[in-house]
Amino acid sequence: MANLTMVTGFLLIGFSNIWELQVLYAILFLLIYLVALMGNLLIFTLISLDEHLHSSMYFFLKNLSFLDLCLISTTLPKSITNSLSHHHSISFMGCVLQVFLVIFFAASELFLLTMMSYDRYVAIYQPLHYEVIMTRGICMKMATVSWLIGGLFGALYSASTFTLPFCGSKEIQQFFCDVPALLRISCSETHIALDFTMAFGFGLGIFCFIYITISYSHIFSTVLKIPATEGRSKAFSTCLPHLIVLMVFIITAAIVYLKPPQESDSVIVLFLSIIYTVVPPTLNPVIYSLRNKDIKSSLRKLIAWKHFS
Repeated sequence: MANLTMVTGFLLIGFSNIWELQVLYAILFLLIYLVALMGNLLIFTLISLDEHLHSSMYFFLKNLSFLDLCLISTTLPKSITNSLSHHHSISFMGCVLQVFLVIFFAASELFLLTMMSYDRYVAIYQPLHYEVIMTRGICMKMATVSWLIGGLFGALYSASTFTLPFCGSKEIQQFFCDVPALLRISCSETHIALDFTMAFGFGLGIFCFIYITISYSHIFSTVLKIPATEGRSKAFSTCLPHLIVLMVFIITAAIVYLKPPQESDSVIVLFLSIIYTVVPPTLNPVIYSLRNKDIKSSLRKLIAWKHFS
């Protein structure tokens, strides 16, 4: 524990030590952040205000937008500030909080996406029983379970990571505090608690992936039986992007977290980290919502109401 008391903070060494490149990365991240911020806030606001969007599917989309907003706000603002200020430090407690929140929101999103796949399965495979099965109470319980599981994983990962001693370099080769990057600067070669937590998380991630794959296999088999081409294309346009984003999210996170720390290439890790922390929150509003006819209709009504008022 003596080693832990010496740690007062870390240095986030992101993409470059060259000032001009730091400014370029900061501007790029700022633009991405603003796009994600506006997209997710728009979806959250539209679903909250329009009573026609108070169904189970849009309830899950509203939760997803909020999680995306929280996830990207946990990492990018700090990175942008560091790049523009020459100040790359983050306090020890700030790093603990960032690890907790990133795992919390990412795990919650994974389980929420699993719940959304079940919602789409019921809607397409059992449309006559959809309203009976997916009641508001059931949806609330499913979303609550997703948030609770995310909080559990956030607590487990942050606790098992920061009980390790950090007696060497304080430079984290990452643009935010991430568990694999922290492992690379830990002077402990044994981390049983963290290995157990990672194995537990990986097991549940595999379970979610298998469950979603089975759900979508049933969905696609049902969709292919739809005689109307328009109905098939609508179902595929909703489900395929969902599956693709989820696979990218799981695969990139698994590569970063399961690769041995001593074998991790910092450039590849940075690139993969951007994919699973920045890309989904930015693309989800477009994939899940902004191409949706009901969302577009709600947006037009909101614009018209603002105009006439």
